Amino acid sequence: MTTELPPKIKILKGAEPDLSAATYQIYDESHTIGNALRWMIMKNPKVEFCGYSVPHPSEPHINVRIQMYDNLSSLQALITALNDLDSLCLAVEDQYKTSLSLDQFERWDEKS
Repeated sequence: MTTELPPKIKILKGAEPDLSAATYQIYDESHTIGNALRWMIMKNPKVEFCGYSVPHPSEPHINVRIQMYDNLSSLQALITALNDLDSLCLAVEDQYKTSLSLDQFERWDEKS
């Protein structure tokens, strides 16, 4: 028996018809991505406001509110930020693997 999961991202009621202001619910995420995503969204100068919340610790989702200047699409801002965050994570991973392969890092021996 398979349990169907909810959609990863859904738009909550109350969004503007042009999506210039909307709240997105992101399933199975927490503060870890919430704060990083909010930071990435706010780097966009066309974004007027962005905030996120974790409605309750027992609920497996976060809500991200985005409001745009000039009636631009908050959905496009969200998609761009997710792509930029993905690229940033890949760049950090590449640098980490490169550094690790060079074997030039300080080692610590724990003493009992």
